Amino acid sequence: MATLLHIQSSPRGDRSASIAVAKHFIATYQATNGSDRIETLDLWEAALPEFDGDTINAKYAVLNGQEHTPEQVAAWDAVVKIADQFKSADKILLSLPVWNFSIPYKLKHYIDILAQPGLTFSFSPEEGYKGLVIGKPLVVIHARGGAYGPGSGAESYDQQSAYIKQIFGFLGFTDIREILVEPTLSPTKDETVEAAKLFAAKLAAEF
Repeated sequence: MATLLHIQSSPRGDRSASIAVAKHFIATYQATNGSDRIETLDLWEAALPEFDGDTINAKYAVLNGQEHTPEQVAAWDAVVKIADQFKSADKILLSLPVWNFSIPYKLKHYIDILAQPGLTFSFSPEEGYKGLVIGKPLVVIHARGGAYGPGSGAESYDQQSAYIKQIFGFLGFTDIREILVEPTLSPTKDETVEAAKLFAAKLAAEF
């Protein structure tokens, strides 16, 4: 039995195109993987720890091989809990809207907690940086009001897809598949979402 973790980063609930496509993906996935466990992490409801002074000092203590202070221990334990949930999943589904050509701040907060030395990546002078989260597939559902995908002529505005592929690639992911739901601000939004659902179902059936 595998675990699929859905990281949900839109606050719009039933009005969210990214959530709608993610739900369709999950329904199709469950139809063909009935014994697998589905876990949803709603970043707008999750108690994400602050990435404050104690946390960043704990991070650099790890990088420099130093002991944690009691305050850093408490801060680092909260980070480890988030990372362990992520790493325990066998497959990842990430759904997100574009905000100001990039990602929602809640998702950036989550990533900043997740990307930690010794937990999701390592560093050495000999090898440099090395991702530690390997062998897991990732499907990313991008919902955007405008059209920024290949052939749109507005690719330079898309700082969302490039960043997600870069940061998750840094953590060790090599199998990253994307579903673009765009443009959702057009009169053809319903058709756009339905087309994305069809593609999501195709990916889910083989995920």
